Parts: sequence; structure tokens; C-alpha cells
Amino acid sequence: VKCSSLIMASNAKPTEEEEDATELRFGKEFNNADALLISEVKMLLEHRKAQHENQDEDHELSEVFTKTLEYCQTFSKYNSRETISAVRGTLQKQQLHKFEVACIANLAPTTPEEAKVLLPSLEGRFDDLELSELLDDIRTHMNYQY
Repeated sequence: VKCSSLIMASNAKPTEEEEDATELRFGKEFNNADALLISEVKMLLEHRKAQHENQDEDHELSEVFTKTLEYCQTFSKYNSRETISAVRGTLQKQQLHKFEVACIANLAPTTPEEAKVLLPSLEGRFDDLELSELLDDIRTHMNYQY
């Protein structure tokens, strides 16, 4: 029995760590990637659309491009680069993962409880008062956009 279990153990392939966003474990392809806000994607796509319209190109923008732009226009929370920068700055002052920064900015939870349900990785790292103040700061940026 001991011999067969040694053979099995030696033939076992090393397992990669399982990805789990709730614990901020992402695949290695995300190590050097940034997480964009929906508002940032909207601005990039609008810029690309304007470039396309200014060029005399015969082809239309793809359906995927158009639907993605519509989605971003629907769910974008911030209207200007200044507001996006202010929101990012506020969130990056905290000990937040770039995924958490994007999620909080995109989802704009209104209470600490909602934030912890949406982002379980916040649980135990921030008390409700800290989170409440952070979410209030984000709401202020949303309400007084440049």
C-alpha cells in the first residue's frame, strides 16, 4: 500500500492555484493587467468611434463594438476624466486591490454591508465606519462631477 501511494504521489501533477475573485486570486495573465472603470472604457470607445467617423472608412463599426459602447454609456457613472481621476485617487489611497478599486467605482455600493456582499474580500479588512466614509467620498465625487 505504501509503495502504490508513493507512486501515485510522484505521478501527481502540481496543481495551479485556483482562481477566486472573492479572495483576490486571479490567473497569472492578470498580474500585469489593470482593471478599468466602465467610464474609462466608454471614453476609449467614444474616442475610437470619433476617429472612425473622421476617417473615410467604408466599413461599419462591429456589432460587438456598438453594443459594448451602448452598455458603457448606460452604466457609466462618471462623466469626465477629472472625476474618474478623483475617484481612482480616493480609492487607491486605501489598501485596495486594483480589482476592488474598479468594482467599487463601477458598482458604487451605498452601504458598507452592500460593499461587503459585492466584494467579500473587504470583509475583515475594513470596518464599517472606514467603508462608509470611503463610499461617502465616492458619492460626493459622483454628485459634484466636473
